[in-house]
Amino acid sequence: MNVFWQHGFDGTSMSQLVAAMQINSPSIYAAFGSKEDLFREAVEQYVASDGSSTMQALTADDDVRNALRSMLANAIQTFTRHDEPRGCLIVLGARHLGPISDPVRTFLRDQRERIRVLLAERLLKAKQKGELAPEADEKALAACVMTFLNGISIETVDGTSQPTLLAAAELFVDRLLPR
Repeated sequence: MNVFWQHGFDGTSMSQLVAAMQINSPSIYAAFGSKEDLFREAVEQYVASDGSSTMQALTADDDVRNALRSMLANAIQTFTRHDEPRGCLIVLGARHLGPISDPVRTFLRDQRERIRVLLAERLLKAKQKGELAPEADEKALAACVMTFLNGISIETVDGTSQPTLLAAAELFVDRLLPR
């Protein structure tokens, strides 16, 4: 997972995977079938481990502003940890994107779409509870949050500090969902 996270799918060589996993390449192919299948499993592991706290914040029965703040703060914590590659594997996993039909690109896009759908559902729930104005467009708001979340990933790779990102997230939520 960390090798793909650090180098992306295309930038990861079999020799890097062999070194990281401490098994030979025929064993990797026997266990996973292909580099792409191994990558998919690595992304699923990322979602279940590093990405889980980000998504749990969305499902918490909390005020929508607090849920978004927690989601973004958790993402910033994950993206800026020094013992892991920086940024988000789902955003940065395919650094050299091929055609729109490329299976790795499609897989990562589907992962991001799952998050967008969860966001839209959470924002719709907030609208139904009266936390958002009745005319609020939950799909547009979800797209805005996704754009900000994806941008955080790039900013962490560029070295933006955690305190700066946390302050930006606070400002973003305050402006996106004013009281």
